Amino acid sequence: MTKKPLTSHLLVRVLLGIVLGVACGLFFPEPLARLFLTFNGLFSAFLGFLIPLLIVGLVTPAIGDLGRGAGKWLGVTAGIAYASTVLSGLLAFLVARTLYPWLLSGERAVDSLASPEDSALTGFFALEMEPVFGVMTALLLAFCLGVGITLIPGDTLHRSMDDLRRIIMRIVELVIIPLLPLHIFGMFMGLTMNGQILVVVSAFSKVVLVALVLSVVLLAAQYVAAGIYAGRNPLVLLRSMLPAYATALGTSSSAATIPVTLRCVERNGVRPAVAGFVVPLSATIHLAGSTLKIVLFSAAVMTITGTPIDDVAYVGFILMLGITMVAAPGVPGGAIMAAIGLLQGMLGFDETAVALMIATYIAIDSVGTATNVTGDGAIAVVVDKLIGRRTAPGPDAATTDLQEPSEASFRG
Repeated sequence: MTKKPLTSHLLVRVLLGIVLGVACGLFFPEPLARLFLTFNGLFSAFLGFLIPLLIVGLVTPAIGDLGRGAGKWLGVTAGIAYASTVLSGLLAFLVARTLYPWLLSGERAVDSLASPEDSALTGFFALEMEPVFGVMTALLLAFCLGVGITLIPGDTLHRSMDDLRRIIMRIVELVIIPLLPLHIFGMFMGLTMNGQILVVVSAFSKVVLVALVLSVVLLAAQYVAAGIYAGRNPLVLLRSMLPAYATALGTSSSAATIPVTLRCVERNGVRPAVAGFVVPLSATIHLAGSTLKIVLFSAAVMTITGTPIDDVAYVGFILMLGITMVAAPGVPGGAIMAAIGLLQGMLGFDETAVALMIATYIAIDSVGTATNVTGDGAIAVVVDKLIGRRTAPGPDAATTDLQEPSEASFRG
């Protein structure tokens, strides 16, 4: 079996893009720098064009999938997963509002992270790529179509949305992800040439440490809650999930970790029928760790740029983010790609702020994935206890109740 080269991993390529961008920004001549800035302008314009289509193409069939033939326990599991995702975002926001005023106080010398395209150094040319519709229109359209799919007997629209989802996924996998390191290279080169790189590196190194610590706190809270409800030892439950956590760290993919997660969940005493339903579904809709990182990093960007944070509006952003995370593609960094539209539409992020979010998110993407996957085990324990309480006694009661959803098709 041929071993893939190290540079084939997205994380390695993103880190190379950051390091080379900073280094080249110190000595690149202006004409060569403008060449990369031209690419950045084109890439950003295409990404802006794609985002509304990405939302419609991914969110619509995801909502449709959640409402079809999954039995009464799908709604329960989806509700728990959504609550966990939103609560993790609120926890991150509370920590950010508490810590950032003094943790990042020394980084506020820079009033804004000026985009290289807006500075004296610009690309050779720019092309306008107007999106078909706005981000909020895309979100409303996706929600209406997704709910509508669950209400009509036919499946023509559902199949069409599945085809659109596959097209969008291929564009992300074949165009956006491969070119992303080059875009990040140009962005960090521009930050270096604008004299802002020290502020960025200093601020985000602190935020990464906060994210790592808070991920541990989040998992502890999830398993304490699950342990109390199920009458189990939280430490024992969490220890059984360590193989899944380690696998997710290595793969950065919830889908690739599903077989290991299933074994770990069953080791915690969850019935196979319940595990076979909850784990694949949660791998798609439960992204508490990813939401935690997005909230921490976005709040950091707003803090160091001096952008006022409206608490009510930001809570609305978190609530919408919990829904949008359902659309996260099964590729490394998929969650941040799905969230770009909200960052731009609800928080007003510009191209450079979005690129910073992508770079820092992918840098610790595996930690967020591992947090997501490990949290799935806590949800499985809770759902297993719920089913045990609400079904009639008998060895086959729960299994019979879950026959339909366990055969449903879930993305993961």
